[in-house]
Amino acid sequence: MHSNKPRRMVSHLRDLINRRLFRAVEPVTPSGEAGFTLLEIMVVIVIIGLLIGIVAPAVLHQLGRARVSIAGQSIERLESVLDMYKLDTGSYPTTEQGLEALVAQPAGVENWNGPYVKAGKLPVDPWNHPYIYRDPSDRAGMAYDLCSRGPNAAASGAPHLICNK
Repeated sequence: MHSNKPRRMVSHLRDLINRRLFRAVEPVTPSGEAGFTLLEIMVVIVIIGLLIGIVAPAVLHQLGRARVSIAGQSIERLESVLDMYKLDTGSYPTTEQGLEALVAQPAGVENWNGPYVKAGKLPVDPWNHPYIYRDPSDRAGMAYDLCSRGPNAAASGAPHLICNK
């Protein structure tokens, strides 16, 4: 009698394990128990749309501010290049000569050691517009004007120009 009891326990455990581990998987019924409803999907899409609507303007605003900063830094670098030009030639380029004087030697200019910009072409502002150059300056205390038209391509002399300081 003693020997039968352990066998029954082992058999009972084996049956229990087989029922738990290898039970038949019940098929999913098309009664709506599994998956997402159309309403749930639409709610998720609306939430994602709202998040994009909130985040996108902030990102675009930061991008605009970054371009303004880049324009200011580019103007500062061009000021250094214009100073090198003046050291070599004795004066800044005239308005007629423009920034092209940094790429090709203007007629009648001696001691020109250019081109003063890489790749022999003039840089453009972050909005792909050429920089505005005037010598003499229209502003008091400035030798010349070097400006970007800014994000809205402001006309020369407009208040939204980004200029040398």
